[in-house]
Amino acid sequence: MHDLCCVGHITLDKVVTPKNTVHMPGGTSFYFSHAIRNLKDINYTLVTAIAESEMAVANDLQSKGIDVKVMPSKHSVYFENIYGENQDNRTQRVLAKADPFTVDYLEDIDARIYHLGSLLADDFSLDVIRFLSQKGLVSVDSQGYLREVREQNVYAVDWTEKKEALQYIHFLKANEHEMEVLTGYDDVAMAAKQLYDWGVKEVLITLGSMGSVIYDGTTFHKIPAYKPKEVVDATGCGDTYMTGYLYKRAKGAGIEEAGRFAAAMSTLKIECLGPFKGTKEDIEHCLETAEQRMPEL
Repeated sequence: MHDLCCVGHITLDKVVTPKNTVHMPGGTSFYFSHAIRNLKDINYTLVTAIAESEMAVANDLQSKGIDVKVMPSKHSVYFENIYGENQDNRTQRVLAKADPFTVDYLEDIDARIYHLGSLLADDFSLDVIRFLSQKGLVSVDSQGYLREVREQNVYAVDWTEKKEALQYIHFLKANEHEMEVLTGYDDVAMAAKQLYDWGVKEVLITLGSMGSVIYDGTTFHKIPAYKPKEVVDATGCGDTYMTGYLYKRAKGAGIEEAGRFAAAMSTLKIECLGPFKGTKEDIEHCLETAEQRMPEL
């Protein structure tokens, strides 16, 4: 029985910033796995689906001590992320897609928490979400369910099965744009309440450099953003946030403590290119010393 299992595609990422262009592995599962391996004291496994040509990435993760299970796929997901000077803004294209995950492949994976790193709308069917909810708590990043690919371009769409799916989801992360697509509300409190009413037990609304808000049905937990020393690479910050949050929740921490830990962890990630490379001591230092910005409701 694992404490935490991340299910998601490792992607090929082309990251374009005003300063440079970098080709690197990516995807929720990649950023989540690299981040959590630095926290060490948790029983973690990764389930991914990649083409044979990308097996070296999975082998590298295994060599770093991560338990990896690979579902064969004809292709790997290939993303192009283009950032402007404001790292909160991103233009994205999908140049190739991988096979969706199946109930059959996940039958023998047992965990207390399953984090589904959805990148595209068909990565995880309603059957997969329902099946995993019978085995543990399901966590979902909403971003993939709100992405439709047309001629390689990514468009924002609504999640057609959201009302059926959300009743099986314990943790849901959405940013301010995603919450509006999902609920029709641009107000954080109203959007969070709607998502809770549809069945989500812990609604996490991330607001980039403005902080985040977590709603559990009774309390709006306002989580500060911690100011980075410099902004280097925002790709994977949301995944790193969820790594820190689910790690702390799996270890028994309360919502506010987990949220602050997650926020500090994502701040350290934005200061470097690629996945989170810090330690728990680095996160604690950030919590104690970094300038804070509280979100507004």
